[in-house]
Amino acid sequence: MTDDDRATLGVGMLGYAFMGVAHSHAWRNVRSFFDVPLLPRLTVLGGRDVQSATAVADKFGWEHVESDWRAVIARDDVDLVDVCTPGDSHAEMAIAALEAGKHVLCEKPLANSVGEAEQMAAAAARARESGVRAMVGFTYRRVPAIALARAVVAEGRIGAVRHVRAQYLQDWLNDPAAPMSWRLEKARAGSGALGDIGAHIVDLTQFITGEQITGVSAMMETFIRQRPIAAPAGSGVKLGGHVDGGDVPLGEVTVDDAAVFLGRFSGGALATFEATRYATGRKNAIRIEINGSQGALAFDFEDMNVLHFYDGAESSQTAGFRRILVTEPDHPYLAAWWPPGHLLGYEHGFTHQALDLVNAIAEGRDPDPSFDDGLRVQRVLAAVEQSAVKDSAWTPVAE
Repeated sequence: MTDDDRATLGVGMLGYAFMGVAHSHAWRNVRSFFDVPLLPRLTVLGGRDVQSATAVADKFGWEHVESDWRAVIARDDVDLVDVCTPGDSHAEMAIAALEAGKHVLCEKPLANSVGEAEQMAAAAARARESGVRAMVGFTYRRVPAIALARAVVAEGRIGAVRHVRAQYLQDWLNDPAAPMSWRLEKARAGSGALGDIGAHIVDLTQFITGEQITGVSAMMETFIRQRPIAAPAGSGVKLGGHVDGGDVPLGEVTVDDAAVFLGRFSGGALATFEATRYATGRKNAIRIEINGSQGALAFDFEDMNVLHFYDGAESSQTAGFRRILVTEPDHPYLAAWWPPGHLLGYEHGFTHQALDLVNAIAEGRDPDPSFDDGLRVQRVLAAVEQSAVKDSAWTPVAE
């Protein structure tokens, strides 16, 4: 099938920073590697800073730029709205897009509160009746080794799940001079390490096991409660320094720096979770181990093309964790990419996300993870916060 034979899918994206760049790369490249049934068209990029948005648009080939997100949604040439903004705007933007009949991809966590997430899931349910689809962007599901882990568990190859261990470790806030950003403001981000990176390991463990977290006992901590406010470019103010005898202004950190919690899964498995932005030396380490009655799996994003698998049925003479290089054509997503042994990177997960969403829209089915899945994660995050303020009291996750 040639490009001319396929309908297009006009994409309007809201936000142009880190996630906006990652999503732009995916929307631009998915048609080049996969035979997609609809051709994504980079129609319009929305951002309040028109100059910055235009710079990103020029890099990736967005056709238009809008400074008002409502104008993006209102355009007749936009079929799908991709929300890549801070969490405080997710609900308003996503609901407005769904009510306008646009498909929606919304970055994680779905919202800043359970109430907002419930409203979004309800809007998605209403839109579904008219064939409008909604997906939340838990992109790490699309790492081929993670997708393979899910398939191995679903096939019963590790037996009943008994233990789950999950960590997401970063260190970018370890320096006290690191400046304030929206990610450190509860009103904008909803939470800190818990929602920013903890949401990923909550989703990944539920995805891999096919089970739900039913209760938690948690602790959270904010290690540095004030941070320098970044001065405008050209002001002469340096972080941690002085200008004309004046101190650099400080902002209040209102989110958690780290969260650790115990959990139980619906099948009875015990779990430990750790999410921190203070793990000195760890830049983006996602570590997951699943122990079952007949085998085990282990994954580390710092070696993202590898899945470790232990087959409990193997003879003790040769048993041990097997290192699987997940680059074969019959591994998830790999047939479209490079020869075996030629590795994929962080950006490929976003391309796979675009692929799965386009296929779901073309086939008239709901994509995964849905807004309902995003709501389930939001309820786990809420239970963690509730437990932490109640001296780690055991807290059920709301049904």
